[in-house]
Amino acid sequence: MSSRKVIVVGAGNAGLCAAISAHDQGASVVVLECAPENERGGNSRFTAGAIRVAYDGVEELKALMPDLSSQEIEKTDFGTYTQGQFFDDMARVTEYRSDPDLVDLLVKRSMETLLWMRDKGVRFVPIYGRQAFEVDGRFKFWGGLTVEAWGGGPGLVDALFLTAERAGIEVFYKARAVQLIQEEGEIRGVRVRREGRMFDMTADAVVLASGGFEANTEWRARYLGSGWDLAKVRGSRFNTGDGIRMALDAGAMPYGNWSGCHAVGWDRNAPDFGDLAVGDGFQKHSYPFGIMINANGERFVDEGADFRNYTYAKYGSEILKQPGQFAWQIFDARVSHLLRDEYRIREVTKVSADSLEDLLERLDGVDALRARMTIDAYNAAISAQIDFNPNVKDGRGTVGLPVPKSNWANRIDKPPFSAYAVTCGITFTFGGLRVDSQARVLDMEQTPIPGLFAAGECACVSINGANRLGSNSLSECLVFGARAGRAAATHASEQGTPTDSILQARATDEEQRIVSRFFKSEGQERVADIRNDLQKNMEKGLTGKVVSVWMICQRNLKESF
Repeated sequence: MSSRKVIVVGAGNAGLCAAISAHDQGASVVVLECAPENERGGNSRFTAGAIRVAYDGVEELKALMPDLSSQEIEKTDFGTYTQGQFFDDMARVTEYRSDPDLVDLLVKRSMETLLWMRDKGVRFVPIYGRQAFEVDGRFKFWGGLTVEAWGGGPGLVDALFLTAERAGIEVFYKARAVQLIQEEGEIRGVRVRREGRMFDMTADAVVLASGGFEANTEWRARYLGSGWDLAKVRGSRFNTGDGIRMALDAGAMPYGNWSGCHAVGWDRNAPDFGDLAVGDGFQKHSYPFGIMINANGERFVDEGADFRNYTYAKYGSEILKQPGQFAWQIFDARVSHLLRDEYRIREVTKVSADSLEDLLERLDGVDALRARMTIDAYNAAISAQIDFNPNVKDGRGTVGLPVPKSNWANRIDKPPFSAYAVTCGITFTFGGLRVDSQARVLDMEQTPIPGLFAAGECACVSINGANRLGSNSLSECLVFGARAGRAAATHASEQGTPTDSILQARATDEEQRIVSRFFKSEGQERVADIRNDLQKNMEKGLTGKVVSVWMICQRNLKESF
């Protein structure tokens, strides 16, 4: 085992990629995860697993997805999503507030990083059903989004955990990092609270991948503004900004859009935090094929402004602005077959009726009369001479309405009718720590803090501006997580011989680990294996505290027989 140690704080997509990447570079890696094991995976576990990646054609997709069959290729128009298209989409959707150099890095490294993950055991498949509709016997992918992890978010994180386990990377659960250990300006480890005990873990480098602050109600109100404390949290209840706070306390520079966040239409009666059994199923993203009305019975957004990939991440905030912080999505039989699977789950707030009048009367909290007037005006304003096509921006819109609908406008008059209640669900926050292209955390003088790296939601690589490009977060976590791990391992390898104080601290770390594992046994670790590891360490010259640990092991070994 390498004497160079890297600690990764957080066990989501970014953290696991960092841990695996650091291990690939020869570092000894420990992961701290504040969630219990049954809630592991961070926000990544709550996603549908879609990953934005640049590709030049089906041959590149075949390299990434070797299980892609000839029949699928024959009946599908995969098209291309070039690096230039990816870059332009990022610039446009973020309203040109993203860092072009870091965006360029993300775009250019997206495919090679996914291929690296494929080699690590992660499987990828085309997103049929959500990103490609069958028209005249053929599927056509749209919105620049073609690839997802097999098994969605849960499948992705399970594959990463399996890879980490095979590599011998140890994950400590219910281990909350509370403070960075800093000596003469350099990060030397993390103070950890676990099972009511506080202890220090030393390291040559630390990677923060602990998420944003979306689960911190007070921070949401402070930084996002009034009303955001009322939003529901789509994902992990453990993303409370701990990593960001620790880094700021150590002198890191706050950066990015601290008043912005990723927020979507979310089931009105979903729990306050994400439900792992439902995952991403509370989202409601088929609104481009219907309309949304508020409590006043009025439309308030252009549902067809663009593909949902480009609008859903900002429409959650628009719903939050409405009276009562809710809206209803309304569809008729013409488009019901196009609705995503999340509309068919058991845990859904839905109203159905055979007449529009009956439907509107049953919409909780809605002015039914005003709603009917809104729908009548909408139906009369549709440009019916243009054919409806869900695979392209068809230009089938409305004329003369105060709030237009630009594409996919169909009359709502064919029974049965259905409506779904939505509120605002916050996914993650945009503000975080300033990092450079090597994922190094920068201080207020924009100088790297030695030994400190960050990736994922807690890092701000200036990828998100006024809005976020759909399914870009998993790509960002993969690319910059892997980059952070490599950089951390490189930094660790460049450090000199550990001092006596560092060796003593690491011996204490080991003592804490052994005592915790032996007396509060959670796993399958054998005392004999611990003894052998300690003997090897002693042969490398570790003394002092190690001797006490050795004695503990010897005593406990004898008592166990």
